[in-house]
Amino acid sequence: MKKHIGILTSGGDSPGLNAAIRGVGKAALNYYGMKLIGFRDGFRGMMENRVMRLDGGELSGILTHGGTILGTSRDKPHRMPIDGKMQDMTEVIVSNYHANHLDCLVCLGGGGTLKNALHLQEHGLNVITLPKTIDNDVAMTDITFGFDTALGIATDAIDRLHSTAHSHHRIIVVEIMGHRAGWLALGAGVAGGADVILIPEIPYEVERVAEAIRQRSLGGKPFSIVAVAEGAISLQDHQKRLEKAARKAHGIKKSPAEKKEPAEIRYADNTLELAKKLELLTGLEARVTILGHLQRGGIPSAADRLLATRLGTACAELIEQGHYGVMVAARGDGIEPVKLEDAAGKVKTVPPDHPWVASARRVGTSLGD
Repeated sequence: MKKHIGILTSGGDSPGLNAAIRGVGKAALNYYGMKLIGFRDGFRGMMENRVMRLDGGELSGILTHGGTILGTSRDKPHRMPIDGKMQDMTEVIVSNYHANHLDCLVCLGGGGTLKNALHLQEHGLNVITLPKTIDNDVAMTDITFGFDTALGIATDAIDRLHSTAHSHHRIIVVEIMGHRAGWLALGAGVAGGADVILIPEIPYEVERVAEAIRQRSLGGKPFSIVAVAEGAISLQDHQKRLEKAARKAHGIKKSPAEKKEPAEIRYADNTLELAKKLELLTGLEARVTILGHLQRGGIPSAADRLLATRLGTACAELIEQGHYGVMVAARGDGIEPVKLEDAAGKVKTVPPDHPWVASARRVGTSLGD
């Protein structure tokens, strides 16, 4: 009997999603003789049973398109806003899985999607995930699709900002995506020749950053490019965070002031404040460029199309073999199925001794420490 596959995209959009959908779909339909449907807008669409038939026509011509033809959302199966209240819709999703006679659900996404997929597996569904995110922070895989495209965009931005920084003798602070991991800022900073690179894994001291910029000025270079990950944090704020974690571990309750803070991670020294401090400490004019969602958009790079296609076709092969409950990880030129429970809830951060970090230091780039 033909196997029936469902596929969805979840979390933030990323270059290469359509290439991955196409890779899974064409291999499943044409090579293995399976049937394929897509769910619109992630787990919410699956909960609402909003189905999109995927055949040869729907998959044709999408390889080079950015975004996702299925749409996406950040809704979680067990915590979904319904009529203004958070509700557990897991059983509805499980029911729709069976109503569509699925043998497997393929989830394309990052760390959050991994945890959601594991949750559904624990409720009896056959699930496989493909690792996508421009942050490259999914554990247990060499690389995620979307990263290479975003790296090229961020590097191009730094290249372009060099000319205005040089012309106006300014500090240009470029904010690059990456809340928890600095792969994108580090890679783009090295490739674009940034003078300072600040990433979440290496807490920085503003005075050390300023000193690196002052030394450049004394050497006849009155301009600097600072590539900063949005999750970069000062040493002072890093120590405060460690103290909060220690208090929490010892059961010490939050103060009234701390309870008023929003739930999301907060960084006292955000990019705009960093630029102001550097102006005061160096006497140079500072300007901020926040790349934001530009890094996610546009045509995926050749490398991302190739990676997404490799992972997608390998996913179809694993389904044919009945190998479920895994993430299709990139390992060298091949793939490796990694158990969902081994990858979910983990973050791949930049090791302090990573070769990219060593290379940055050796060419004289300041990392603020």
